[in-house]
Amino acid sequence: MAKKIKTNALRLLDKHRVNYEAKDSTNLKAGDMSDPDASLIHKTLVTRGISNELYVFIIPLSSELDLKKAAKAAGEKKILMLAEKELLPNTGYIKGGCSPIGMKKQYKSFLEASSLSMEQIIVSGGKVNFRVKLKPQDLMQIINAKEFDVIQL
Repeated sequence: MAKKIKTNALRLLDKHRVNYEAKDSTNLKAGDMSDPDASLIHKTLVTRGISNELYVFIIPLSSELDLKKAAKAAGEKKILMLAEKELLPNTGYIKGGCSPIGMKKQYKSFLEASSLSMEQIIVSGGKVNFRVKLKPQDLMQIINAKEFDVIQL
């Protein structure tokens, strides 16, 4: 019998009674356009402002974070990507499995504004090759995120 995956992200979604679909994506490569849900996939990016505060940005996989827009969203003069070695100690997640849901601490989070027009989005489920599909409004409520235009055009 297959082992059922339960991550911190899924536990939190269950606690808040959010409808979601969890799926193992081991056979798919990031950005693989043969995946019918490829356009829904979002990446979770963790940044550090000059104030030393951490910020989380959830943007479509095919987009790039605009650091100037991100700094404006966070109310910082400048913002930089968090070093990979700092990811696990600060979030509890590793690169490729960093979910915006269930981090060690709730950081100020921002969802790309254009994502709100989607019926559902897909984010990491808290483990490499494990994804969660849910409504963007539910994600925003769970992590107390704000919407902001933070991608490069």
